[in-house]
Amino acid sequence: MSVGPLHFMALAAVLFSLGLYGVLSRKSTIMTLMCLELMANAVNINLVAFSHYRTPALMTGQMFAVFSMVVSAAEIGLGLALVLAIYRLRKTVELDAMQELKG
Repeated sequence: MSVGPLHFMALAAVLFSLGLYGVLSRKSTIMTLMCLELMANAVNINLVAFSHYRTPALMTGQMFAVFSMVVSAAEIGLGLALVLAIYRLRKTVELDAMQELKG
């Protein structure tokens, strides 16, 4: 049995669903950031899989995935810096305790 594009899409769908569940159900900011990263990795799996099966010589999916990883790394760095700043100010990282951030 060979691994086809549907297997990669199923894996990405499971990872994205787990990440979405984590974002919607977790109260910790750190866990929410980790679940967002899991969702981004599911998108990267789809990018690479579609590129491999559609146009393997061009490697466009791999390039987009690398760009997405760079943006995700910057996002996580900024997110953790914000979490540390909020923790120093409020002494908590729970999302429910941050009422002042609401618009």
